[in-house]
Amino acid sequence: MMRVLLTGASGFVGAAVQANLLADQRFSLRSVYRRVPTQVPIGLEVSQVPGLEPDTDWQVPLENVEVVIHSAARVHVMNENEADPLAAFRRANVQGTLRLAEQAAQAGVRRFIYLSSIKVNGEGTLPGHPYTADDQPAPLDPYGVSKLEAEQALQALAAKTGMEVVIIRPVLVYGPGVKANFRNMMGWLNKGVPLPLGAITNKRSLVALDNLVDLVVTCIQHPGAANQVFLVSDDEDLSTSELLRRMGRALGRPARLLPLPMWLLSTTAQLLGKKALSQRLCGSLQVDIRKTKALLDWTPAIGVDGALAKTAKDFLEQRV
Repeated sequence: MMRVLLTGASGFVGAAVQANLLADQRFSLRSVYRRVPTQVPIGLEVSQVPGLEPDTDWQVPLENVEVVIHSAARVHVMNENEADPLAAFRRANVQGTLRLAEQAAQAGVRRFIYLSSIKVNGEGTLPGHPYTADDQPAPLDPYGVSKLEAEQALQALAAKTGMEVVIIRPVLVYGPGVKANFRNMMGWLNKGVPLPLGAITNKRSLVALDNLVDLVVTCIQHPGAANQVFLVSDDEDLSTSELLRRMGRALGRPARLLPLPMWLLSTTAQLLGKKALSQRLCGSLQVDIRKTKALLDWTPAIGVDGALAKTAKDFLEQRV
């Protein structure tokens, strides 16, 4: 069996990757935790490290490992307390990641799979003009900048050492256990709250957790993945209005959408200091995954409606 090391196993994506690999007889999995859970799944080997720091010692966790899946990161901080957020992101996402990758290369790891972010490409697209994996990066916030710098450091290390690096940039990920705005949206729909979002004609790419995990697992062994950058989505883009309608159907609670003009929504949001929220609700962000599909002979494992149904089922069960 191939020995795989996973970081970020306690996160939304990492936990799903861990569950998938534990059920796959091709792999032997070791997961890294800052705090080891009290209950460890059968068949899982665990290692403890103090965190994703520039001086973390990874030698023990990396012993006999062939592939690293690196999903740990300092992620978006809603109420940022750091005086220099970019420095904080760089410490974990760039310096901490490079420390792990350098020690992985020294330990003889064959392939390093890095979970990056679509924020490396930017914050939005014009409808019908999706991002591609080979576009010039244009990150706009400290998190996106740190992810790009990590990508560049990993690519330089790959050229120097011969360790293969695979970079995956997901769009917004949803699925069972999703938190933040997506969960809030389901809460509004389930309560039958009227939403002024019925006339939004944007286009946004999303990726179901099952599809992202399937791509990560594909990249463990596929020869076409070596030293490539991949974008990933469900391969079906939705407007905010359409997403709400289909999510409502999945919940069994038809969406109550009011057709407020987009310009009025945008203006109101900016006056209330919610420009970022307005961009997510009204703006477009599309990705082109033809490269991913062609090089890996890959297609999304589950369709949008099936993924929304799984997400809704989990949401409703958690509320019982």
